[in-house]
Amino acid sequence: MFEIGIVQRTSKTPFHESIVKAGVKGFTVYNHTLLPTYFESPEADYWYLINNVSMWDVSCERQVEIMGPDAFKLVTLMTPRNISKCKVGQGKYVPIVDENGGMINDPILLRLGNDHFWLSIADTDVLLWAKGLALGYGLDVTICNPDVSPMAIQGPNADKVCAKLLGEWIYNLKFFWFREYDLDGIPLIVQRSGWSKQGGLELYLRDGSQGDRLWQMVEEAGKEFDIKPGSPSTIERIENGLLSYGSDMTIENNPFEVGLGEYCDLEQEADFIGKVALQRIKAEGITQKMVGVVLPDVEIKGISSWCKLTDQTGEDAGKITSLTYSPRLKKTIAFAIVPMAYTTIDTQLVAQMPEGDVVAIVQEVPFV
Repeated sequence: MFEIGIVQRTSKTPFHESIVKAGVKGFTVYNHTLLPTYFESPEADYWYLINNVSMWDVSCERQVEIMGPDAFKLVTLMTPRNISKCKVGQGKYVPIVDENGGMINDPILLRLGNDHFWLSIADTDVLLWAKGLALGYGLDVTICNPDVSPMAIQGPNADKVCAKLLGEWIYNLKFFWFREYDLDGIPLIVQRSGWSKQGGLELYLRDGSQGDRLWQMVEEAGKEFDIKPGSPSTIERIENGLLSYGSDMTIENNPFEVGLGEYCDLEQEADFIGKVALQRIKAEGITQKMVGVVLPDVEIKGISSWCKLTDQTGEDAGKITSLTYSPRLKKTIAFAIVPMAYTTIDTQLVAQMPEGDVVAIVQEVPFV
């Protein structure tokens, strides 16, 4: 058994005591914050998400708050996505890239006011990037990590739980749109979002002292639906083509390589960071691409590190970035970054696994 040392630089969440009581069995560290990984088992938690409803502590989705007269200017600098039509109360998925077009993060942008934004980030220090840009460009903004801790309610019955807890109005909430809401004195942002394809909402808690109370209220509202504690499911996300920053893409990858080209408006007037680089990449074409692969001859529950791929002659053919066994498909599936010559569907490659070399066949994503 391994232990994680919880020290000052590793934050517990406002829901920590509640998830311990709920029987959490594993953690990882994400944005310097403890993220529960499973409760009953990864597969059992997955089936609750697929068939019913689960509640997640995803406080690790830290918010980078940008406020002030130049807030819109700074956010526009940070992303190749055109946000000129993003309205107050609306969210957008926004790649953030560096001067070379490399992916720094892929957060959800929330516009709380004309000059007030949150970036709900994946696992990198976007706060420092934003502060550096603001200083370098001399922008009049205030940037911080506010007291905001999201929890997610996900699954086919998520809306029923949320309607009981919050009201029937949640059914009219469009994808990525949000609403400020006071739940019996608990200040929330309620957004139709969440890191699954099963549907649901995220409740952004704006007062960390109310974490256990909010958890208990969601638990109570979900009792008749047999709600269970859970966490973002690696199985479900790979089945449905959801990429994880840090695993499936890093600063070494550009948006076009990982299927995010549709979020890059290279014709917009705004001169965002990385615009010239992305225009060049698009004109010249990418040299590698994210694909799905199926490993039909093995049943592998997880992998601890990236796995090398070769072609049938032993030549380098990229790497697997995320891998899981799908109980629904009854096969091992994975994401891989491969050179363009190997992207054709049904191309047979060889995965160099710790267990030995196995066949890996290129497939379309999503798998489900």
